[in-house]
Amino acid sequence: MLPEDKPVASPALPPKAKSWRDKWRQKDWRSMSSTIGLLLLAPLIAWLISAFALQSYQVDGQSMETTLSNGDRLIVDKVPRTWSRITNHAYIPQRGDIMIFNAPVTIGGFGGQKQLIKRVIGLPGERVVIKRGAVTVYNQASPKGFNPDRSDSYQITSSRTTGDVDIKLDNDEVFMLGDNRANSEDSRFFGPVPVKDIVGKLALRILPLSKVDKF
Repeated sequence: MLPEDKPVASPALPPKAKSWRDKWRQKDWRSMSSTIGLLLLAPLIAWLISAFALQSYQVDGQSMETTLSNGDRLIVDKVPRTWSRITNHAYIPQRGDIMIFNAPVTIGGFGGQKQLIKRVIGLPGERVVIKRGAVTVYNQASPKGFNPDRSDSYQITSSRTTGDVDIKLDNDEVFMLGDNRANSEDSRFFGPVPVKDIVGKLALRILPLSKVDKF
């Protein structure tokens, strides 16, 4: 066979173009996969936010009136508390902050299953005295004592605080009172609240819409 008689290879055919149906099916499958992934991740993301960042809370009772009313829907900021656990640093709330915390065992036998909302009056290491209807806090900065209720940052429903209390707080305890002193079961009854039981700080009131507010 002469060289010029060798068979010539046929040129390769171009790849067959995908039909519009194939393209649509591929695109639809990718979209469906993304949707399924989001649906699976959404509950996990919601749980992480609620557990470590922001939590919804509904006021139950009149103990914080007139600051908060029964049925108010709130947002609790848990980030500082979470960060203190991560960094292993002590978490110390500010006096006057409204905090949500796990109920002591003595409250109706709930034992941590129920959360309460009160205001921080006494800080770790301070002495809190309630006598003749007034609250007095003693610490190193104020050895003669001061009345935290005279602060301009909040108002209480009654000018008198019933009860007879004289307690020295440990370095990991706070003293909580409701703003409605005549109708609040608080540290006067169940004692100081361990800092470890604090869930977070009140950040926002989102309902009712007429009372939306930042704290």
